[in-house]
Amino acid sequence: MLAETTTFTLDGITALPVRVEVDVHRGLPGFQIVGLPDTAVREARERVRAAVANCGFEFPMQRITASLAPADLRKAGPALDLALATALLGAAGELAIEPLAGWALIGELALDGSVRPVRGALAMAEAARAAGRRGVIVPTANGPEAALAPGISVLTIESFSELGSLREGELPGRTAEAAAPGDASRLPDLADLRGQDHLRAAVEIAAAGQHGLLMIGPPGAGKSLAARRIPSVLPPLTGEEIIEVARIAGACGVENGEISSVRPFRAPHHTVSAAGLVGGGSPPRAGEITLAHRGVLFLDELCEFNRPALEALREPLETGFVTIARASGRQTLPSRFALVAAANPCPCGRGEDDPACRCSEAAARRYRAALSGALVDRIDLVVGVGQPSAEELAGPPGEGSEAVRERVIAARELMSERLGPGRTNADAGPDEVASFQVTPDGARLLAEAHRAWQLSGRAHGRIMRVARTIADLAGSGPIEEEQMAAAIQFRRRSR
Repeated sequence: MLAETTTFTLDGITALPVRVEVDVHRGLPGFQIVGLPDTAVREARERVRAAVANCGFEFPMQRITASLAPADLRKAGPALDLALATALLGAAGELAIEPLAGWALIGELALDGSVRPVRGALAMAEAARAAGRRGVIVPTANGPEAALAPGISVLTIESFSELGSLREGELPGRTAEAAAPGDASRLPDLADLRGQDHLRAAVEIAAAGQHGLLMIGPPGAGKSLAARRIPSVLPPLTGEEIIEVARIAGACGVENGEISSVRPFRAPHHTVSAAGLVGGGSPPRAGEITLAHRGVLFLDELCEFNRPALEALREPLETGFVTIARASGRQTLPSRFALVAAANPCPCGRGEDDPACRCSEAAARRYRAALSGALVDRIDLVVGVGQPSAEELAGPPGEGSEAVRERVIAARELMSERLGPGRTNADAGPDEVASFQVTPDGARLLAEAHRAWQLSGRAHGRIMRVARTIADLAGSGPIEEEQMAAAIQFRRRSR
């Protein structure tokens, strides 16, 4: 007898449909799975056998062949367990699977029959809707995440034994409710950064326009403190962005399925490989830049990172996506993030201008060699950070995140009106940059800087984008001379 169910497998952060066909016929007892299963899928035979027996069903002592179609697609992960066990009992005559027509089943089976959560429930629910399915049945823990997908019904079950209701022609499970975004009130506040007016201004500009920011200064000057407070001044994610970020996090198995309106903040260790940073491996998996999509990627101790890993950031910073090509296929992953980095001026961290620095010029040059000119040219804001004075540290706290966030949100609304919903000045194309209005004095100042420093075309455009963000924060129309001067000053520090 033959039975068929539908499930999904993950390819990177994309869910692909899998048709599970099970045939049970007379012969020597055996259980074979075909269709390019990985180790986790092959081991499903033992999980399914134990779960079926422990939930009170009779496991057929016949020859069982399970086919996972399409046959040329590699099937990975334990999410196929539930569909495989259901099709098996349907083929054996233990369950009537006709009520499951138009439904997909997703979940991993424990030996006692309980249904465990899996990665990528939201991506699979969206793929089921795109494939014309009526709904999906998922583990209880995955229900709030999967229910975020619009236009599809989501039922949750805790145990495989609940599928016994199919004998009466009833669907198992309970209707899932979409998760509510988590509270963002526990984020560290920018008021903790005392003094450092120039750094605070750079943080606000970077948050408003989604510009890259590089802070250079001695240890303990407040670089990391400022970077880790950037999420508190960023506008919350919109509804579509919440689903987009949750889809990536769920497929990569981070955040434990929790949904939040706070923009992602990723801070990988400096020993991360190029594959870990931008994605890769076999099969390919998303890297830190994809997990930071719509948020911030913070690289502390930038000069300690491997040069190949840093150079791999150049294309994603320009395009907003990364393409991973392997012999088995290609994957294009989103990676529109703001790069925030911190670095010391030399190996000892004091800087060559400090009398306490004992680093030779050659040692300082080797230390900075990890940063290529092409990478720094893609960072909009470069800020020199000095040690705050004792009076500043003992003084009152700085302006809080709430006040800064209000200005950032107001500036982003102006950008959305000019460029389109969800876009910032950092996303502006060459034609859009050329349409920015500049006062004659501002245009003259930029032309002088271009001639004096022989700026590249990229640097010229990035100065314009930063100047436009400064003008948006001030609520002004054309870019004025003072705003252009501030943008040029941030670019000058990178030279």
